[in-house]
Amino acid sequence: FVFSQAVHSALRSFRFFSGCTFIKTPTHVEAGKVFPLCLFRLSLKSILNPHRAEKVTVHFVNRDGEKITVKGSPGDSLLDVVINEDLDFDGFGACEGTLACSTCHLIFDEETYKKLGPVTDEEMDMLDLAYSLTDTSRLGCQVCLSKSLEGIVARVPETISDIRQSKDGSS
Repeated sequence: FVFSQAVHSALRSFRFFSGCTFIKTPTHVEAGKVFPLCLFRLSLKSILNPHRAEKVTVHFVNRDGEKITVKGSPGDSLLDVVINEDLDFDGFGACEGTLACSTCHLIFDEETYKKLGPVTDEEMDMLDLAYSLTDTSRLGCQVCLSKSLEGIVARVPETISDIRQSKDGSS
């Protein structure tokens, strides 16, 4: 994908870059600039007309089993959605999407997991630190929304690995 300077400047002004995996491969580097992987999951229409992009419905199941339904913009990570919608998942996203913790650990059903794309080595390293790890676990900061993910269910594990918490659960 080659973007003109005008399109690249426009992209930098939107929130597409927050919380997305940055990769450096020959197909994703143009003139030394690294583009986030989630940009390539968006349609050209939603990139050029971000205010017209249809929202994507996401269902979170919190630690108490309560289902919370919210909407996010294509290109936003699931961590962005949690923050933007001010969802109260204790300890969620401690590193603010820098791929330095596993507090945004989410669990998906098998069908949804297959739609999420590949897991990077860096994400797998952080997932290794997560409690309640499953074969369909992902980090919310690494999952970017697209229309194909409409209606997904993401379950927040009952326990988290957050060094900011003491052993008795207090901060």
